[in-house]
Amino acid sequence: MSAKNRQLTVLTVLPFAMMGVVALVDVLAGSKVGLLPMVAVGPAFASLEGGRRRVACVGAIALLLCLGLGWYDDLTDVRRASTIIASVVGVTVAGFVAVSLREQREEELENVRSIAEAAQRVLLKPVPRLAGDLRAAVSYMSAVAEARIGGDLYEVVAAPQGVRVIVGDVQGKGLEAVETAAVVLGAFREAALDEPDLIGLGRRLDRSVARQLDGEKFVTAILAEVRDREVTFLNYGHPPPLLIHADGSVALPEPPWYTLPLGLTAHAPAEPAPFRADFHPGDQLLLYTDGVTEARDDDGRFYPLAERSHLLKDDDSEAALEILRQDLLQHVSGPLHDDAAMLLLRYR
Repeated sequence: MSAKNRQLTVLTVLPFAMMGVVALVDVLAGSKVGLLPMVAVGPAFASLEGGRRRVACVGAIALLLCLGLGWYDDLTDVRRASTIIASVVGVTVAGFVAVSLREQREEELENVRSIAEAAQRVLLKPVPRLAGDLRAAVSYMSAVAEARIGGDLYEVVAAPQGVRVIVGDVQGKGLEAVETAAVVLGAFREAALDEPDLIGLGRRLDRSVARQLDGEKFVTAILAEVRDREVTFLNYGHPPPLLIHADGSVALPEPPWYTLPLGLTAHAPAEPAPFRADFHPGDQLLLYTDGVTEARDDDGRFYPLAERSHLLKDDDSEAALEILRQDLLQHVSGPLHDDAAMLLLRYR
């Protein structure tokens, strides 16, 4: 049972448990203890979960319990009895008001979530399952599960120069990160069709990010171009790609030198250098964000992505990526602390 389900179970049982404890103590200790007004805690806790009908039900049970315990305790003080009943009725009414306000806030939050999901769908459109000779599959997990939106980005474009891909990670979270991701993706979708090489494409993206962020934040990214059984990379401070060959061997291609992320290259000593690797039918290329490799287990160990490459053996690309995603979640034994995106490319 998940933590959220356990919490809901506790909130469901809590009002009845509290009233039961009060009734038991009152029966065992007698009326001299004066616990009878504590029956009102039942309707108070009932407003934490469920609707108005639940509060009314718990309030009615509390009222009947007060009448029964009052008769059992031979309560003859009319003023005291009236005060106890009034307290139960008052807390029940307050529970009605609390439930109404909670449901209103939940409705507003649901509207915000719907807008966030719509923005995410516009921002991160489903990648084409087939691009040129390649088959693509994507997995995206946001650290903010309630919002289902984050700052990781990806895109696949079948350009005349070859299939061009980007996977990136915007510094920060929230709406500012989403806005920056939209700028990067918009620039990539346009420039990927125009620029003759990855160097020109990278410059276009860097200018767009620099104008948007004004030197305050940055975007790590890796660009890839697949053409003629070869893949060319351009790395802007991003984790290295994972290349899995048909024989099962694994490579993590790295550039001749590392450069700064997009938005900060004006401070870099040199532009990023393209680097190449063979990419033949039967090979697999996995691009990802640092939310994958920096995911830790309970002992603080990072997720060993390269060692888990054998999990990508399913013939269906999406099924293989789902197996890897589930293994990642099992490694952390809970929600991720950072957004995690993975993009898998295969020859079809």
